[in-house]
Amino acid sequence: MTVLLHLLLLLSAGISVCHGDKPNIVIILIDDMGFNDVSFHGSNQILTPNIDALAYNGVLLNRHYVPNLCTPSRATLLTGKYPIHTGMQHFVIVTDEPWGLPRQERLMPEFFRDAGYATHLVGKWHLGFWRKDLTPTMRGFDHHFGYYNGYMDYYDHTVRLLDRNYSTGLDFRRDLEPCPEAEGIYATEAFTTEARKVIERHDKSRPLFMVLSHLAVHTGNEDNPMQAPEEEVDNFAHIQDPKRRTYAGMISSLDKSVGQTMRALADNGMLNNSIVLLYSDNGAPTVGIHSNAGSNYPFRGQKESPWEGGIRSVGALWSPLLQQRGYVSNQTIHAIDWLPTLAAAAGVQLPTDLKLDGLNLWPSLSGAAEPQPRKLLHVLDDVFGYSSYTSDTLKYVNGSSFEGRYDHWLGELEAGEEHPLSADYAQLVRASEVQAVLGNGGPTEDRIRQMRDEATQRCPIQNGDQDDRIYLCEPLKAACLFDLSNDPCERYNLAKLYPLQLQLLAEDVEELRLTALPSARVPIADKRADPALHSGNWEWWNNTSTGSSGSITLPSLRWLCVCLLNFLGLVNVVYRFS
Repeated sequence: MTVLLHLLLLLSAGISVCHGDKPNIVIILIDDMGFNDVSFHGSNQILTPNIDALAYNGVLLNRHYVPNLCTPSRATLLTGKYPIHTGMQHFVIVTDEPWGLPRQERLMPEFFRDAGYATHLVGKWHLGFWRKDLTPTMRGFDHHFGYYNGYMDYYDHTVRLLDRNYSTGLDFRRDLEPCPEAEGIYATEAFTTEARKVIERHDKSRPLFMVLSHLAVHTGNEDNPMQAPEEEVDNFAHIQDPKRRTYAGMISSLDKSVGQTMRALADNGMLNNSIVLLYSDNGAPTVGIHSNAGSNYPFRGQKESPWEGGIRSVGALWSPLLQQRGYVSNQTIHAIDWLPTLAAAAGVQLPTDLKLDGLNLWPSLSGAAEPQPRKLLHVLDDVFGYSSYTSDTLKYVNGSSFEGRYDHWLGELEAGEEHPLSADYAQLVRASEVQAVLGNGGPTEDRIRQMRDEATQRCPIQNGDQDDRIYLCEPLKAACLFDLSNDPCERYNLAKLYPLQLQLLAEDVEELRLTALPSARVPIADKRADPALHSGNWEWWNNTSTGSSGSITLPSLRWLCVCLLNFLGLVNVVYRFS
């Protein structure tokens, strides 16, 4: 018995050492930030020294792609699959809609928890909560501090639906319990404080997996969308547009959060064995629904569009485990890749039956390898009727959103609105909290300027006027073709010049369409979600019918809606290809 006990203790110690050797994983997920809204992409209007220092000391992901909307993007991160392969390809989950990321999908936190990780979600979920078993602590997270919906008020943490006859409800929880005690604390500060506590209290015999999923810089409730601490907004008096000025304050708060999170990892002795990934879930909505005045310029389009402005996002990866650091990566990488990439980096074995769409790019990123070509599906929404796809540097766009209203080059910054400290930009980066935490002096000022120049997107007008009819792209009438290597801003449609290439890409999209699952969306307003029925909180409601005998039950109504949506999508596809 003594020998057996001794063996068990040795085995237990061995497991602890094994778990302790696995790197901590911290994913900082920003909401709705524009490509042009971090200063490492060249803009001097809003300076982001902490975010920039993270990128300059690690890998600046210059060709990082994401789905173009919140819910599909978050589903992609956690599953490693395209939205069409999980049913999440159409729209976002509206507060009172009874659907979510299907239970049969196994998620990133589940795999990491099974490998011995402590798993935490701080902040936004937006993958369904109409049933309790769809909420974060039922999907692989040991702990959740945050909210379920797509947005909320930054200070009182309520969600108000102006187009519904519902009461205002609190959407803030600690695990499964409402958390009203956080009322009045600015959301970015509340999430940062919680993330620091998670790190400070972490039992280092286990590795940490944490997704810090910010509300920033998404808008708040529709009647008060732009919110930031006054002291932050006051630092941007050089920005004339009051909406853009508040947006800058939101970004500034976020940048400080990155510094504080990295400081917590360092203070708890965890930084030397951590991987930190930072990116935005989609492009900024410059105008229109939930617009925040963000800028994706000089890229075309914005959030919820097929263009680069909606799908190419800010991204940075840092870790001492990277063999090569301090460089700009032009490797095309997509949110589908992070599950296999981070699992490989952490030595987490994934089941062989997952059928992931993503690739393990850790060897390429770590070794600063030459970029490998990729084929990527960016959007395939047969309900709204548009698609976006790339094969290496050739891009296919067919259809668009919002009847093409946002198919232009939005968010160009006003001249003469440079930050007063922009002349000292490189010094600010070297003096940032992130750089102080990382130590060793960091990159020189010359190297900072060089990397920044490499990551700054320029789109000069090529020979021939872009308004020439041969180059005109009208995606609602016919599919368009672009060569992103020469035309990253999608100004010159080459479809008429290279019809064979256009046809080949269209065939690729059709092959992917055959693999698509029906949309999981149930676009109905379920009145049982009303916070008045749940003690003033937004929380799960059951999935049984509340109607009288003979009425349509919710499951039946769900399938009716799905069938209708897919029928309409099929009609649209037939029309577009006829």
